[in-house]
Amino acid sequence: MKKIILIIDTSSNKVVKVGLQIDDEAHMLEQTIDHRKAQAVLPMAEQLLTEHKLTIQDVTNIEVTPGPGSFTGLRVGVAIANALGFLLKVSVNGKPVGEFVEPVYS
Repeated sequence: MKKIILIIDTSSNKVVKVGLQIDDEAHMLEQTIDHRKAQAVLPMAEQLLTEHKLTIQDVTNIEVTPGPGSFTGLRVGVAIANALGFLLKVSVNGKPVGEFVEPVYS
């Protein structure tokens, strides 16, 4: 079974990064954003999954940058990661399934 990690980094006020690590191969997207950070993350994840002929159900783990960073950015990334982890029943940042990651604000 492949190990497929969804990577989310919304700690910057200017850039959103979303990646997939498929076994030992990393694939990253980076998008310059304005105030619509929340609307960028999931389409970027979908694009990466589609490019690699995967679905969100194929994700085995999620890694999210908990901080430090901007308040809004961290809140968006951590909320998306926690929600997906809960729905997919996968670990977020190595925590037990169902245990949520908390943002670390600077």
